[in-house]
Amino acid sequence: MPRQPKPAPFDGALVINKPQGKTSHDIVDAVRHMAGFRQIGHLGTLDPLATGVLVLLLGKATRLVRFYAGRRKRYEAGFRFGFATNTYDSEGVAQSPDCAPVLEREVLERLATESLGRFEQMPPIFSAKKVHGRPAYELARKNQVVVLKPASVELFEYRLTGIEGSIARFSMECSSGTYIRSLAHDMGQKLGCGAHLAEITRTAVGEFSLEQAIPLEELAEDARAGRLESRLIPLEGLLPNFPSTHVLPVLEKRVRHGGKFNVLLSQLQPGRTELPPGATSELDAAGLGAPRLRVLSQENKLIAIAEAVVPRTYQLIVVFDPLP
Repeated sequence: MPRQPKPAPFDGALVINKPQGKTSHDIVDAVRHMAGFRQIGHLGTLDPLATGVLVLLLGKATRLVRFYAGRRKRYEAGFRFGFATNTYDSEGVAQSPDCAPVLEREVLERLATESLGRFEQMPPIFSAKKVHGRPAYELARKNQVVVLKPASVELFEYRLTGIEGSIARFSMECSSGTYIRSLAHDMGQKLGCGAHLAEITRTAVGEFSLEQAIPLEELAEDARAGRLESRLIPLEGLLPNFPSTHVLPVLEKRVRHGGKFNVLLSQLQPGRTELPPGATSELDAAGLGAPRLRVLSQENKLIAIAEAVVPRTYQLIVVFDPLP
């Protein structure tokens, strides 16, 4: 009989300010080493070039990943005009000499505005998109043919914030899965001079913002001092936009068994609608479908996430510490 993995000693979310040059997997590995367990995942990869918000879920919180899949993201980015690269960013190989264009604010603003809304975006061939089970970048590095399909993405904000020589800086809010590298490449093609992503910072993933992000070095100091758990957003602080209900012990037992249950309207507490400073303007790019509910014990511990099947009747979709 296989050994059951030990439960993580603590659960919740960490908002990391990822440094440049590190992969998202590097950060996860570093925090696994600090925390002393492996049950850690993240909400959306950042390229090594990128800095900013990387949200990690630890322990039981990893079971909440599905509910964050539609979270909007915010970025501040610098596009370098004059030549394109094969990776669409500054780490790639230039595809032509630098033509040193003179950038016009009105033209860049018009191109950005024209890109707003939903559209089909072609991912870069140097990306983690899977082709027959393998990341596209593995095939691209071997000069093999990479055939990718465009994906539907949405831009809610795309705003020029400044021009410094050949670099134009933009602020944007977009749906999950949007490649900012592709936006830079596409704008360079439209101008006819080529462009690539020179720098990028993710400033928000839904409610998680750069204002609350912890530098990795600071987190390492806290871990050495035994304070890492104090940096966590606890389970009960996650998904605050979902309405909630506190159940009595007799109903808690039913919930932990995974059975359907009823909730009176008077027993529902509305989810938080006011977003914290630095968050995206709205949390999700699309509706979540059936209403979800956070179920808490009388001790204010999150014990489950449920989904409405009919008004006021809920089915459990995630149960923490279920009973046999």
